[in-house]
Amino acid sequence: MKKMFLLVLLFFFCFSSFGIQSVSASKRIPLIQVALLLDTSNSMDGLISQAKSQLWKFVNELADAEQDGREPMLYVALYEYGNNGLSSSSGYIRQVTPFTYDLDKISEELFGLTTNGGSEYCGAVIKDATKKLKWSKYRNDLKIVFIAGNEEFTQGEVNYKDAGGLAKSKGIVVNTIYCGNFKQGVETKWKDGAIITGGEYMNIDQDKKAVHISSPQDKEIEKLGLSLNKTYIPYGAEGERSFARQAAQETNAKMAAPGAPLQRSVAKASKYYRATSWDLVDAVKENKVDIEKIKKEELPKNMQKMNMVERKKYVAKETKKRTEIQNKIKKLNADRKKYVAKKMRELSSKGMDTLDAAMIRALRKQASQKNYKFKK
Repeated sequence: MKKMFLLVLLFFFCFSSFGIQSVSASKRIPLIQVALLLDTSNSMDGLISQAKSQLWKFVNELADAEQDGREPMLYVALYEYGNNGLSSSSGYIRQVTPFTYDLDKISEELFGLTTNGGSEYCGAVIKDATKKLKWSKYRNDLKIVFIAGNEEFTQGEVNYKDAGGLAKSKGIVVNTIYCGNFKQGVETKWKDGAIITGGEYMNIDQDKKAVHISSPQDKEIEKLGLSLNKTYIPYGAEGERSFARQAAQETNAKMAAPGAPLQRSVAKASKYYRATSWDLVDAVKENKVDIEKIKKEELPKNMQKMNMVERKKYVAKETKKRTEIQNKIKKLNADRKKYVAKKMRELSSKGMDTLDAAMIRALRKQASQKNYKFKK
């Protein structure tokens, strides 16, 4: 009788535990993890230029993504490979940034990349990214690698098939982007590199300029995007550095290409532009910090003079202001997209893709396989 009681108790405990896990799993925030592996050898200036100018457009493509009614969080990692300026012992590979939600950090690092002749070891960089990045263990999270380059996919001591097999075992999809002729990319095994994990093989013209169609809403969106910056309240050791980085990326976007400042402004109005590690508005909103526990010296000078009630009111005021500006940008952008779509139908695009178009097409297809839906 005692054994029977223990068995029933064990069964009940297991069943209850399973139920709890199921509920918590259904409530957890889904993740989208994207690792960019960029060839920075001598001939890749066009590729790096496209990556700099089109980062924000790529982010905006994900703005309306949902998985089972839940909004995901986006994390991006960046690698460079094939550059003689990197260590030969590393296989000419460098992890520029691990997974981060700080998109300004990714932008800053992209603008810091330089090209130099080298050996492009695709298998090695895929293996390194697979093993060293902190990939999610959840099956339904979207885990994607984009590797771009223009030399043989077979170079180096690490067999690309083994690297691809390792990625597949972790649920990571590897998409390959050959910078050149489609057939040549197939012949140099870039297509094979994608097939292993069920990824997409694409080719792009790295020197092609992405088409930007101006709209009546552009100037107002960019203006509002700059106004958003004034709502950020830097705090802590990282605050001022990140606040300065944000301003620097505004300048970089202007330098990158027509349309990049606009896309950046739209991205800053989306859920993916988060600054919880250095901005009080985001940190308080996401319950990452308690204003009452922040040391006076960790606050900006204007807040150091305030009492606690005034500090709370100030953060609440900037939060409201930011939300209002973001909503205005979203409304203007919805009108802009309709205008651009109409103009795009009037134009017939010919020739190879640019980097953003290739990545967006692959991402949408793979996201749909994980039950993601896009509102637009």
